[in-house]
Amino acid sequence: MEKYFDLNFEFDHDVVDQIIFDHIKGEKPGYVCSMDCNNLAISKYNSDHKNVLNGAIVNNCDSSWIPVFINKIHKKKYKNYCGTDLFIKYIKMKRFQFYFLGSTPLVLSRLQDNLSKIDPRINEMKFETLPFQKVEEFDYQQIASMINLEKPDIIWVSLGAPKQEKFMSLLKPHLKKGVMFGFGAIFNVYAEMPGLKRAPAFMVKLKLEWLFRLLQEPRKQFQRNKNIISILPRLIREELKQRKDPTINTTPAI
Repeated sequence: MEKYFDLNFEFDHDVVDQIIFDHIKGEKPGYVCSMDCNNLAISKYNSDHKNVLNGAIVNNCDSSWIPVFINKIHKKKYKNYCGTDLFIKYIKMKRFQFYFLGSTPLVLSRLQDNLSKIDPRINEMKFETLPFQKVEEFDYQQIASMINLEKPDIIWVSLGAPKQEKFMSLLKPHLKKGVMFGFGAIFNVYAEMPGLKRAPAFMVKLKLEWLFRLLQEPRKQFQRNKNIISILPRLIREELKQRKDPTINTTPAI
């Protein structure tokens, strides 16, 4: 993986998939983080979150804008690997045993119905909610015991960032196997919840998916985008300094 903004990224789609498949084949527990601008912003004022992100077996670049910044600064030609596309790609493979964890009973029920139309086996797989509590308060041994009984290859986790990333890092030591993915709102998208759809293809192509989500969830997305915009100039300045002098440590002192 390459390191940009002091975080690990893998932009090659085939490499991302191969790392995940090798981990599944080796029956080793691990987790994957979907790197968007929100995770990027949080990592700059939360060193624990940065360490969690860098502890993943691989990080796909979910954002269409992060490659724009990196390509401009470092003269690269990277493209993103959207978590929404990765999710449905793996579902359509019809080769893995899944475990779906988080969200609400309604979302999980609709998600199970919709995904079972793609792969009927999914109707027999586990869809479990989690209690609404702080990430430090979960009984990770008990949650892992439920998951270990099912022996899943992949565990999809929907708790929202940065909670789901911390959750996966704390659950990992208790798992016997299974690659966890923290993909947040993807459950809602494929459950086809009212008012929560993926942006039209033309908006995705124009890198305006953030605007579509803002229009769907104005209260939540406005604050998130505000935080991103406020810290973005600093991130770019630090990355420019890092390019000119790789020995510079841009990590803030804690």
